[in-house]
Amino acid sequence: MLPKGNFPEKVYLNGEILSSENAKISVFDRGFLFGDGIYEVMVQLENGIFYKKAHLDRLQENLVKIGIGYDLNELESQIEPLLVASGLENKSCLIYMQVTRGVAPRKHSYPKGILATVMMYALPFQLPYINQKNMYAILEPDFRWHRCDIKSISLLGNIMTNEAAMQSGTDEAALVRDGIITEGSHTNIFFVKDGTVITHPSNEHILDGITRKIVVQLCKDLHIPLIEKGVSVQEIPMMDEAFFTGTSTQIASIAQLGDHTYHAPDDFGEITQKLQNGLAKLKEIDTAMVTL
Repeated sequence: MLPKGNFPEKVYLNGEILSSENAKISVFDRGFLFGDGIYEVMVQLENGIFYKKAHLDRLQENLVKIGIGYDLNELESQIEPLLVASGLENKSCLIYMQVTRGVAPRKHSYPKGILATVMMYALPFQLPYINQKNMYAILEPDFRWHRCDIKSISLLGNIMTNEAAMQSGTDEAALVRDGIITEGSHTNIFFVKDGTVITHPSNEHILDGITRKIVVQLCKDLHIPLIEKGVSVQEIPMMDEAFFTGTSTQIASIAQLGDHTYHAPDDFGEITQKLQNGLAKLKEIDTAMVTL
């Protein structure tokens, strides 16, 4: 029996659509033993899956990065049957996908000749037109590994820093590596100074989020100057605005970061609002096959 909670009714697992209670994996699955796998999260809106191709492309790229050979066409073909079985066809929902290296005796090196373990589920999920939340965030040391560009299911560092934010009564933790703010525990972070948007470059110290990519493109489309460089902790008070981005977060204004307050809880920065409106308009069109 599953404990009480918001579990999906149906789960796609290794070629079958099962009830959540009947979806089971081996205790020798490398995802269970090592966190050896990749995941992806996307949302379906009334007009289709938001940037579906961009999400699936990233999933494929990450599988290649860690040497898991799996044809995503199979998983993609099962999205619609899963949504139908879950009663979520043409409804707003969140779709979670996970691919692990598979089942093998416990040994650190990659086993040969085994099949990947593939899992997917969907849950009802409604995105607001614009995220009106003004977030409060703490600063936490970024003690994670040096391949944060890989969307690994091994997220202990992110979990610990996010829990620190929850324990402090805030919404998110902004992570600091060598004095530079990299990203949030489950978001990317942007700053605004004199009308210019600033965000950490896409490298091995951050996950290049899909919403991050969308915002970078929106800056180009809306003729907003953008610089990809790290912002130091000392520069936080010098910034005019700040915001987090993510698939479920969308674009969320930051009211306070660490000890610095950017604005009142019911106030929003001009550039943040402009980008929020731009993102909202993208949700009105079919972006499923758009690449980033």
